[in-house]
Amino acid sequence: MILVAGPYRSGTGDDPARISDNHRAIQRACLQLFRAGHLAVNGEDLALPLAELAGSRQVGDAAFDEVFHPMGRRLVSRCDGVLRLPGASAGSDEMVALAEARGIPVWASVDEVPPLGQAEEARSFASRT
Repeated sequence: MILVAGPYRSGTGDDPARISDNHRAIQRACLQLFRAGHLAVNGEDLALPLAELAGSRQVGDAAFDEVFHPMGRRLVSRCDGVLRLPGASAGSDEMVALAEARGIPVWASVDEVPPLGQAEEARSFASRT
């Protein structure tokens, strides 16, 4: 299971169209990883419906903040690796730091993610070092 972390709000000025573009880029990376045999997840697709249920009316309000980054933190604690998409993002940088602290692989592009069997080997190697 690979967490895809990339800019969501960063650099958008909270413009909904730009946020949507960022979200779509994250989802496209998930699809590429899925097609390569991996289980790819992103915090946005899980957190946004929960934030709405919690009463969020806009990006960055209290209900949004209650769910959004905590979801990513919980996911990275259970993933086998993190794909960090390009672009400034404090939240994504935090996910990378958490992954590194756990000793799981972090990749900078979909092309760097090894085929499914090799990803298991990379995770096993990381846990031994």
